[in-house]
Amino acid sequence: QVQVTESGGGLVQTGGSQRVSCTASTINFGIYTVAWFRQAPGTEREFVAAISWKGGATRYGDSVKGRFTISRDNPKNLVYLQMNSLKVEDTAIYYCAATRYGSLNSLTYLSWGQGTQVTVSS
Repeated sequence: QVQVTESGGGLVQTGGSQRVSCTASTINFGIYTVAWFRQAPGTEREFVAAISWKGGATRYGDSVKGRFTISRDNPKNLVYLQMNSLKVEDTAIYYCAATRYGSLNSLTYLSWGQGTQVTVSS
């Protein structure tokens, strides 16, 4: 499986926007279904969003629908998570995960990054 790396986390104010990125160690990132998960201290890991390896289908967790957008740029080997209207409760470590030819509806991913911290201040 592929190695994935997140970037773009940081500190943002409530109501603001932040974009995190996921890149991969393969030139064929386009054949991987990619997802974002997040985990805040003391909580279970939460599914945030996923984008299919075909690039045309996306899925979102209920808590981020309408605020977050996942997209991909296959020639650049990148998947983005654009986060708008951020809330304090969005504070978490955001993880990128990928599976080759994975199902969009799966919550099981074979490759995981180290995560990037996103902190939303009030």
